Amino acid sequence: MAPRLRPVDPLASHARSHRCTRGNRGGGAGAGCGALLLDQQRQDGRWGDGVATPFWWSNLYTLVFLRDLGLDRTSPRVRAAIDRVRDNITWGPGFGDSPFFEGEVEPCINGRVLALGAYFGERSDRLVDRLLSEQLGDGGWNCEAERGSVHSSFHTTICVLEGLLAFEQAFGAMPSVTDARQHAHEYLLERRLFRRLSTGEVIKDRKGNQSWTQFAFPPLWHYDVLRALDYLRSAGVQPDARVEEAVAIVRERRQDDGRWLLDVRHKNTVHEELAGAVGAPNRWITLRALRVLDWYARRDRTSDAANRDPRAAS
Repeated sequence: MAPRLRPVDPLASHARSHRCTRGNRGGGAGAGCGALLLDQQRQDGRWGDGVATPFWWSNLYTLVFLRDLGLDRTSPRVRAAIDRVRDNITWGPGFGDSPFFEGEVEPCINGRVLALGAYFGERSDRLVDRLLSEQLGDGGWNCEAERGSVHSSFHTTICVLEGLLAFEQAFGAMPSVTDARQHAHEYLLERRLFRRLSTGEVIKDRKGNQSWTQFAFPPLWHYDVLRALDYLRSAGVQPDARVEEAVAIVRERRQDDGRWLLDVRHKNTVHEELAGAVGAPNRWITLRALRVLDWYARRDRTSDAANRDPRAAS
């Protein structure tokens, strides 16, 4: 039986005027950014040359970019590209030649792989089970857990959350997955999305050397408050007081022309020429910011309605 694929909310819906998405309405694979990236796939299913970045990196983040573009995953050309990935690409002998859509060992990577499998119809229940088994006591995940860490990482947690949510959206809700996600939501919300639980101070990113109030596209494995808010929106979480400070950061970053800037480009970003220039207005960041503010505003409208008519809250 073919996997059940549900509608998605592609970033491409706000990006049609980009020079490489013109003429690519509907997320088709015949023109635009999608075609450009598909053209770069090798016959063995890989992207890149293995020199500028390892093959696993260019494979993973090219597919993430294709998903973010809202590419039509049912088109013959896209299906052929995904078939080449499924049939040819593994994570190498160091990981038992695990097939690409079965993931490897680090949850930050496996969360991304799970989301890709959900989008492109390559289901892996084994990968879901592995991620659920790796959830830490405080609610999140950490790629360093295998080396003894018992505290979760914002970076790893957001990658896994996005993967688990994509899986449920594509294939249907599962109580074990929903419960795990809700536990992880509390991990983020208790910390106001960017503060230490113990002291309340703003967390300094020691790995990426970037502030979590700087917005990047593509984010790769990096966490930032806009990425977290956009996830919560997609997950249907009702915003409460714990997101107010993060939402205020997004609102304050809006430029006079109504757009948001690309603040930072992370190291080893692939296809950076498609992502926009640092310091310039960025349609990808703008879309995510607008979605978040609309999500938050709906809470205010619901609250106002309930105040006018208490029956509205019942």
